[in-house]
Amino acid sequence: MSDREPAGRPPRLSRRGFLAASGAALLGAAVAGSAGNAAPGPEAVRLGDFWLFGRYDEGCTELGFDELDLAPVQLPHCVAPLSWTGWDPASWQDRWIYRRHFTASAGERHTARFDGVMTDAEVHLNGRLVATHHGGYLPFEVELPDVVAGDNVLAVVVDGRWALDIPPNLPRSPGPSVIDFYQPAGIYRTATIAAVPRIRLTDVFARPVDVLSPGRSLHLTCTLDAPVAGQVTASVRQAGRELAHGAAPVGGKSVEFDIGGLDAVRLWDVEDPALCDVVVTVRSGLRVLDQRVVRTGFRDARFTPEGFFLNGRRLKLFGLNRHQWYPFAGGALPDRVQRRDAEILRRELNCTMVRCSHYPQSTAFLDACDELGLLVWEEIPGWGHVGDDAWQRQNLADVAGMVVRDRNHPSIVVWGTRVNEANGTTAMYDRTGRLARRLDPSRPTSGALASTTGARYAGDDVEILAYNDYTARRGAPFQLRPPRPGLPYLVTETIGTLAGARAYRRTDTPGVRQQQAELHAKAHDLAAADDRYCGLLAWCAFDYPSGWQRSLGGLKYAGVSDIFRIPKPAAAFYASQVDPAARAVVEPGFAWDFTSQPSGPGPGSTIWSNCDRLLLFLDNRPAGEARTRRGDFPHLRYPPFTADLVVPKGRRPQLRIDGYVGEKLVVSRRFSGDRGSDVLSCIPDDPELRADGTDATRVVVAARDRFGTLRAGTTGVVTLELTGPGDLIGTPTLDFGATGGAAAVWLRPFAGPPSTMTLTAHHEKLGTATATIRATQNTTRS
Repeated sequence: MSDREPAGRPPRLSRRGFLAASGAALLGAAVAGSAGNAAPGPEAVRLGDFWLFGRYDEGCTELGFDELDLAPVQLPHCVAPLSWTGWDPASWQDRWIYRRHFTASAGERHTARFDGVMTDAEVHLNGRLVATHHGGYLPFEVELPDVVAGDNVLAVVVDGRWALDIPPNLPRSPGPSVIDFYQPAGIYRTATIAAVPRIRLTDVFARPVDVLSPGRSLHLTCTLDAPVAGQVTASVRQAGRELAHGAAPVGGKSVEFDIGGLDAVRLWDVEDPALCDVVVTVRSGLRVLDQRVVRTGFRDARFTPEGFFLNGRRLKLFGLNRHQWYPFAGGALPDRVQRRDAEILRRELNCTMVRCSHYPQSTAFLDACDELGLLVWEEIPGWGHVGDDAWQRQNLADVAGMVVRDRNHPSIVVWGTRVNEANGTTAMYDRTGRLARRLDPSRPTSGALASTTGARYAGDDVEILAYNDYTARRGAPFQLRPPRPGLPYLVTETIGTLAGARAYRRTDTPGVRQQQAELHAKAHDLAAADDRYCGLLAWCAFDYPSGWQRSLGGLKYAGVSDIFRIPKPAAAFYASQVDPAARAVVEPGFAWDFTSQPSGPGPGSTIWSNCDRLLLFLDNRPAGEARTRRGDFPHLRYPPFTADLVVPKGRRPQLRIDGYVGEKLVVSRRFSGDRGSDVLSCIPDDPELRADGTDATRVVVAARDRFGTLRAGTTGVVTLELTGPGDLIGTPTLDFGATGGAAAVWLRPFAGPPSTMTLTAHHEKLGTATATIRATQNTTRS
């Protein structure tokens, strides 16, 4: 990667080579069929490769614009090169142009769909303005009239400036740091183009009814973009088998009907996320006009003053908040990477719920939540303040766009129709709440409040009292406010950087890192103590870029994992809260490292585990049994242990921890005290990707002891070199001293034939490690 080409951009092509490649790529692109709720139809192809990009210039939307100075890029794309910290909002506060050549057959109907453009967009076809869109978090589809045979040009003007009167921006405020998260500009989500039928199903809402009754049914609302006289049929399928079907005549642009006979359907649950496909077909006579497949799940989710109930059983919601921002790319990383966040939350951190703070997030992330059994709170864009009348009109449009896009997702159990932490505008919230319930009567509405005084708790605007509980400030004993009698109560934020330290970094002292873990455990213990809490969603899963922490390099270090998605000690608490039959866990809350602690971690050292007993060994000699901390955390399902780990100075023994469930040894972990045996690791999340230009995977580069445990205190620079046809999304050097001994980059293969990429990492003391990733044309889309 040269100094002139920012991360995320493939090498330049000649203009002639570019035009030839772009036309061939579109004509030969793979079908992008999807089960997503607002997915493009079966003719859609992804517009990932071969966009031309640059700063906005006079005439740049015209058909004959000279493209010589534009750079080829892949989507998703961020307009500015970014580091992992120190983002500069001025680098994206401008207007930008994306141009895409494509070849199509004349006489067909074409649409283009954009899943997310930050922040405003104008779409031009062959020099003609065909659509505008406001807001960066929801999709929009554009009719493409007058497509010609041969070369067509789609030109998208992207406006990433702060001074836009749309949520969450507040143009008459000081600037982007007024909200707690940065928003780099670009076409940062998937884009597709499609040849579509003349009459289309534009929306299908598949709403399960009376789920806990033997007479459960599915209510279908089908919307077309033009009147038709014919019939709509629907088939409900689960695990490849048809469970029921139904039909209704249609004599206009919409039809509603019910499908019964679904007593055999398997319910969707956090432990068994059973999904259904609903295949909807529109016919006029014997002719099929359109067909659409939507995915849903049958589940009953209820927030009550006595707690949360899923399919009739009490479930204490256990979760975290998520921001979608990544190092080096902002939000512009492909679907596989978005899905990986859901996997981390559900499979590694054992969350049963995530809050999408503070905006609608990628459909790929929500699809993964459906598949993994991760419940979702989704909310409209905004943070802390409400704007003028135009801003509020856009707020209503965001409610509609969010609900219609995502109402088939069984994982979503509540709509956040209030602006986060913005109290007092009850007239607007009455409108947003009513709108959400009209579009989807199956879910409650709510909004996260910053205070419990002066706000309207019940009525048209909110059905769940959701509270960002920062009652416990630095230096005070940790506590939560009690639930409010008579209302469902959910803690939607707590801890963050307001309780305890200003930051929780891997480079901070052992005491600071352990404090974060203790606070998260205490918060969930308090919520578990009272059935009236529906649950608790702590702040937050991952570190994220924020103008509120400019003194710390522009990052908020509130995550239990860092911005690279690498766990901190606080993540060990979440990892331990799982049935040992599924996964036995032993995670020390300390570093077994004698550089900064010559006598070891000392007395009262915490070990997070779901075992019944922990036996300790030093150099394979018995060193006692860890003691449970049940007294400190009486309501946690799996409380931590404590051990006195004082080692005579000069010794650096190996630590072994054996975990037992009953009398059975279920896990044994070893930790090296000898830094001389440490190694460098370079581990990809996925060894195989698609060679279509729209895929990527994370590679974690870390210092580890000889047993594989991360060595957080390692310093020094790691140099990276990528060989093979792909792009390194990251920097060619990583400073372990700044990142705490571990960091990550992402690899993205170019579109083309099957190939191999090899990332080589080198550290002066730890040596060399490599990661090899194959790019194929047959890998299942993730």
